[in-house]
Amino acid sequence: MAKPRVLKAQIKDLICGDNVTIIEPANVYGCELKDDVFVGPFVEIQKNTVIGARTKIQSHTFVCEYVHIGRDCFIGHGVMFANDLFKSGRPDPNPTHWGRTVIANNVTIGSNATILAVTICSDVVIGAGSVVTKDITESGIYAGNPARKLRDIS
Repeated sequence: MAKPRVLKAQIKDLICGDNVTIIEPANVYGCELKDDVFVGPFVEIQKNTVIGARTKIQSHTFVCEYVHIGRDCFIGHGVMFANDLFKSGRPDPNPTHWGRTVIANNVTIGSNATILAVTICSDVVIGAGSVVTKDITESGIYAGNPARKLRDIS
């Protein structure tokens, strides 16, 4: 009987600022975590990603390649970032075809939201369970599938 190839979660090849906390198990590799970043358990952060200072990423979140998250952000539990939009009807193995995601500063993303390859400006709240399919260029509170602006932040 064949044995499976087992790969363990690992934390490697990081560029880390001061006072970074990663709760294991976590799979965090080839990325940059700025000062005071917190990464909860069961999080994967892939290579070519930057997480800004004082940003908190809660458990069970997946941050794919080519995501840049700004300072003072909060990423809720189970948030999924996706940069391969399956344009050919299946996964594209070529990373040069994948989208890029930029989250500016002071952005809060609620639990179980899905963020496609978009740009989100500063001072935005994304409601839990929302799906962000287009760039957000105006601060405010957004929710739904697809996410739409509900109101300004008071």
